[in-house]
Amino acid sequence: MNPSTDRMLNRVKDVYLFIREHGTVTTQELVEAFDMTQRTIQRDLNILMYNNLVKSTSRGKWTVTDKKVRVS
Repeated sequence: MNPSTDRMLNRVKDVYLFIREHGTVTTQELVEAFDMTQRTIQRDLNILMYNNLVKSTSRGKWTVTDKKVRVS
């Protein structure tokens, strides 16, 4: 796999694990925790949302879904 794709997948995985560990988090908390732009975080959240791994409980707040995930 291409190194930049690898980095992106690891980052998305880290965002998912952060949300799972902290329960409900805001987009701003993710921006600060990962030191990334809001646009980059939003792109990662869109990937997670598309795969039904996170959902927005209200505007700008995120939590994981009940979908079973095996993290390796």
